[in-house]
Amino acid sequence: MSNLSEIQTTSLSSQIYLQLRQQLMSARFQPGERLKIRELAQRLGTSETPVREALFQLVKDGALEMKPGYYIRVRRVNLREYVELRDIRLVLEPYAALQALPHLDAAFLKKLAVIHDKLVDAEQRQDYPAALQHNYDFHFSVYRRSGMPHLIEILERLWIQVGPLLTFLYPHGHPTYEGPHQHVYILKALAERDEAAVRRAFEQDLIEGGRNFLDYLAEIEGKEIAPAEPEKSPKARKSRRAP
Repeated sequence: MSNLSEIQTTSLSSQIYLQLRQQLMSARFQPGERLKIRELAQRLGTSETPVREALFQLVKDGALEMKPGYYIRVRRVNLREYVELRDIRLVLEPYAALQALPHLDAAFLKKLAVIHDKLVDAEQRQDYPAALQHNYDFHFSVYRRSGMPHLIEILERLWIQVGPLLTFLYPHGHPTYEGPHQHVYILKALAERDEAAVRRAFEQDLIEGGRNFLDYLAEIEGKEIAPAEPEKSPKARKSRRAP
């Protein structure tokens, strides 16, 4: 009976872990926000033990931090850490998109376009939590089509660390673009199966759309930031979006 109880607790802990991880990736928690085990357990309708285990796992993942006396809060990534994580994403996310390319069809691209439209609409209505959720959905809808679970696991571990920081994106570092929204370039490149354009669009989605965000992070830390990449030709700069 005790073994069955342990299995049930482990299973519930895993479910809670996945749920909280999803909320961290889609910026549902603020940096520095305290997570109280009792309150989470009451909200989720469960006992404290599986919640505690889920939170401890997220501490190991680097998304949360534990202070003396089991004081658990969302870890705030600093500017240096964010730039490092962003540079890793600049390598892995375009790669994931390229691996997904053979598995995309017209129906999928139509659904992806709908997600983008919802993102734009949420920005216009200043429903920023919804905008962040749609941005997450847009990217991971593509990445998961790669059929590479280990790669997705790596990307998710990156996003659970940067996700809470993205709550600063609106309105402080609102994405702006020299031309159309970078998701437009992504949709076009995916539809045309243009590998070079896919890579460039995903890179510039992160660089161009995240430029104001990086400036804001540098401002609040009182630091200067180096450019993400060497200056490109005017033609390349045209194909440049959000973190």
